[in-house]
Amino acid sequence: MRRRACTERHGRWRPSVWFGVLALAALAAADSSAHADDAAQPAQSSASGAPSQSFAEAWFEASDAAKESQPHWMTPIVTVTPRLEQEFRYDQNWQTRPAGVDLTNYGAGKGLELIPLPDTEIILGVPAYETKQTPLTQASGWADETLLLKYRLLSGNEESGNYILTAFMGVSIPTGSAPFTNHHAEYTPTLAGGKGWGTRDEGFDIQTTLAYTIPDADVHALGKTLVWNTAFQAHLLEVLWPEIEVSATHFYDGANNGKEQVAITGGVILGRFALGPRARLIAGIGYQSPLTSFTTFGHTWLLTGRVAF
Repeated sequence: MRRRACTERHGRWRPSVWFGVLALAALAAADSSAHADDAAQPAQSSASGAPSQSFAEAWFEASDAAKESQPHWMTPIVTVTPRLEQEFRYDQNWQTRPAGVDLTNYGAGKGLELIPLPDTEIILGVPAYETKQTPLTQASGWADETLLLKYRLLSGNEESGNYILTAFMGVSIPTGSAPFTNHHAEYTPTLAGGKGWGTRDEGFDIQTTLAYTIPDADVHALGKTLVWNTAFQAHLLEVLWPEIEVSATHFYDGANNGKEQVAITGGVILGRFALGPRARLIAGIGYQSPLTSFTTFGHTWLLTGRVAF
């Protein structure tokens, strides 16, 4: 099916960028309000005489407790971590594909990650903006909306076993532009786990996920995928996180039925650098290349930027 080119210009600010700016501003305001409440004399007290908690203070107290009860590893560049995290994340990828196709992905579907309950995380993805260049045409537009729910089954921090096991349910909603949407919803149940060795300041960990993606219709055209991602990650000098990730994909139905693809990613992440009382800056870079003769891409450069809170 021939796809139409989108007329949107690259120089404009993307809604995903505005979303990130507004989200960070709102979180900074909530953080400042929480600290201001600590410094000021409380106007109201509970029946027992103790100061009442603001919504932001209660939220951060609960999310901090959730993060403390699990390992403090870094979220890998590609592999979705089994850890619960609270951050805003923006990624950007540059990928080559067969037949002289270049794909640039602004945002990569990342977005706002929140911990609303002790063992639960929700990820509100920001649709990626993509540009696709072929030898003859160019198309640009928005990819589909993504949402992810994590439920942590068990965990222990570095002093209590250094392990974690989590179940995910992801969904992709067909909201994207004509050249980039799948036209149908896709569901991705996932099981993720990890084991670490060492302390909070230095050590080594393995994080792995097994995910199966199923479209809600048109399976013979879209196909299904079984993806096994594993990240091998070291922690050095408190802020340095070098890693190697391996991704194995088996295709069912669709144009690639029965084929397999394995890719390897090398990268390094730096963080967590203090930006304020709560906010921490994280940044990383990676390079991904296929290992199998069958591949859907040539190579990919990946950048990641996050503000954890």
